Amino acid sequence: MKDLKKIFAILFVLTFAISACAPAAVEVAEEPAAEVVVEEAPAAVCEEEVVVEFWSTDNEEDRIDTYEAVAAGYMAENPCVDVRIVPIDESSITQRVATAHAANRLPDIIRMGVEIMYPFALDGLLSEDAAGAVIAAVGEDDFRAKPLEVVTSSVSGKYMAVPYDGWTQAIWYRTDEFDKLGLAAPITWDAIDAACDTLPGEGNFLYALTLGTDTADGYGHQIFEQVAMSNNAWPFDADGNVTMDTPEMIEALKFYTDLQRCAMPGPQFWRGAREAYELDQTGMLIYSSYIMDDLVDGSGMADGGKIEIAVEDLAEKSGFAPLMEGPGGDTASYGQLVVLALTTDADPEAEAVVEYFLTEGYVDVLKLSPMGKVPVLKSALADWKGMSEYFAYYSDDTLTQIADGIETAGRWFFNPIYGPVEIAVIGDIQGSKLILKAISNIAIEGIMTPEEAAAFLQTEVEVLLADRQ
Repeated sequence: MKDLKKIFAILFVLTFAISACAPAAVEVAEEPAAEVVVEEAPAAVCEEEVVVEFWSTDNEEDRIDTYEAVAAGYMAENPCVDVRIVPIDESSITQRVATAHAANRLPDIIRMGVEIMYPFALDGLLSEDAAGAVIAAVGEDDFRAKPLEVVTSSVSGKYMAVPYDGWTQAIWYRTDEFDKLGLAAPITWDAIDAACDTLPGEGNFLYALTLGTDTADGYGHQIFEQVAMSNNAWPFDADGNVTMDTPEMIEALKFYTDLQRCAMPGPQFWRGAREAYELDQTGMLIYSSYIMDDLVDGSGMADGGKIEIAVEDLAEKSGFAPLMEGPGGDTASYGQLVVLALTTDADPEAEAVVEYFLTEGYVDVLKLSPMGKVPVLKSALADWKGMSEYFAYYSDDTLTQIADGIETAGRWFFNPIYGPVEIAVIGDIQGSKLILKAISNIAIEGIMTPEEAAAFLQTEVEVLLADRQ
């Protein structure tokens, strides 16, 4: 067997000082007073300072400031612990963890996307016992069911990491225009096809939507996974055999690439899709809940400028359709789960730090970006709905759909029949951009049919699987 590919990461920085109380005033007697000795409050005595390194892919400056403020709150209560927050880029996390592991310097805690958790767990870098202890301490019943299911190891049955927050992707669509044209919400393949053929040329619409077809960006892969799952198309069967050339997968490739007939000319990725919807050029947009403030204020452009929304009250006129239903009745939604993972080198104190970030510090972190940080704890949902001024622009039904999306969000990764090898290969499929290449070859280059693209994927994924075995 070939060696499994290794992957790893590292971090957490901050300190806290304890100030003594000022001495109380001394009353002076008529006769010379005896010398008054003022005793200061004793400083905490630490036999040994514990350093907890916390690597975070929430790495923008304002976000790191918040993480450090939460860490400072913990250290104020635990002066013998030094929690160090270290920003890390998600694209480099695998290499940085590998380097840290080789040097026996793994961090204690890593904040990352769940897809990165799987190969780290496969390589034995994560402490399942520590994750389970934190979940029990916070309250297992308070966690929403789907996030716990996603982090459960198919091998040990234990939790590989601690769920933290997440988001859902959906088709945002112009309810005003859909209603005017008598179109059903774009949930079923038939309804999406009908909108594809009807919207172009209506009002200002040049296109029905913008499709992810750029091979350099993961946007198209995300959309295709949802399409594939809604047609019961998966990369492996229950026995671990590659199934990229099944009739269901071919049908999913055909449906997706046929939408290019009504889409903005490619190759395109998320920025073009977002701008076209804000500029009233398309009636549908496939995007995560992170878009909510952009539909009110306009999004930032690549050159540093800002889009001026071309539609009055665009947010109020936008519906949210997270579920997609295929021709066979299968439904799927797509989302992301973020976890806090404790490594096998983690100091026992790190468990208490993660617990603190899910309790006293949880609301502060969620407030950084409520649109894209849906809580995994039931007890935090009420607070979450009041965290953003932008939520007022959306219906309570939309907010509920976004909040509940974390309970239904799917990924190829999340299939409970898959073991660690299959999950690692799915990560390899995404990392090597195979789906994007197949889509581009069909829809943009025109050099493959869906059947030929499926055969190409079958061959390539079989190679990836062989490398992992």
